Amino acid sequence: MRLLIIDDDESFRAALARACERRGCVVTVASDRASALGRALEFGPDAAVVDLRLADASGLALLPELLAIRPAMRLLMLTGFSSIATAVEAVKRGAINYLAKPAAVDDILRALGHGEAPLPVSTPAAAPEPSIDRLTWEYIQRILLEERGNISAAARRLGMHRRTLQRRLSKRPVAH
Repeated sequence: MRLLIIDDDESFRAALARACERRGCVVTVASDRASALGRALEFGPDAAVVDLRLADASGLALLPELLAIRPAMRLLMLTGFSSIATAVEAVKRGAINYLAKPAAVDDILRALGHGEAPLPVSTPAAAPEPSIDRLTWEYIQRILLEERGNISAAARRLGMHRRTLQRRLSKRPVAH
């Protein structure tokens, strides 16, 4: 499998690339939107692992652009900031699967259909009774998606100061 790994975390990107190469993949990497689109054009990957949060763009916005270059490319959204809203949106935009970090390399490759039977599309597991903090996190993510990532507009809709929303978004999501 020819695999494109798009993540702005250099150490994670390099470690994932080495692990995938050891499992028989031909790998190239990108750290931002422009290099990802360039690599997709020149490398012609069969699949791509796309981080949700890139330094210069949203991985969600990148999904349709990658598919425009190679419609048959299998896309996996990988994120440390999982939410049901982003999982649904990733699948709507063309991802065949969505995994939360940390994810095992074998699970990532299986989710892309490499090796064993592919993993079913997964969404963040919900506890029987999500906490109020988790429900708040999910609601904020939904509003942010509806506002197309515009933090100022989302803050207005949520009735909070823009910097307060930015601080909340910079933290890891709360556990269920």
